[in-house]
Amino acid sequence: MHATTDHTLRTSDDAGKLLLRAVLAILLLFHGFSKLAGGIGFITGMLEKAGLPGVFGYGVYVGEVVAPLLILAGVFTRPAALVVAINMVVALLLVHTGQFFTMSETGGWALELQGMYLGAALAVALLGAGRYSVGGLAGRYN
Repeated sequence: MHATTDHTLRTSDDAGKLLLRAVLAILLLFHGFSKLAGGIGFITGMLEKAGLPGVFGYGVYVGEVVAPLLILAGVFTRPAALVVAINMVVALLLVHTGQFFTMSETGGWALELQGMYLGAALAVALLGAGRYSVGGLAGRYN
């Protein structure tokens, strides 16, 4: 009976990892596809205004398209999740610093979405992909 309980827990843990990966990746992909369709001119403009090369703006495609696809598939999951986390830190610093200590009109933190993306990405980086992934349970960097 003990082995069944351990197997059930592992299966449940892996299902939770899959759910976390899928939600993070799919929701981020909406942002990435929006930038693929509409361009990143506003991002390159903000970077240049901050004194950084505008070409860094193309990194958003890595953080909002490539990394989420890797996370969803469960390939190089941990590094991809760290890329998403870095992407979120850059977004917070570049776009949202003025909102950091503010509340929304409904009483939540004004940056709760960005905070949730950052927290979920860090959780995926720590947990890995689990068995329900292309990389599998023993996959490299998963």
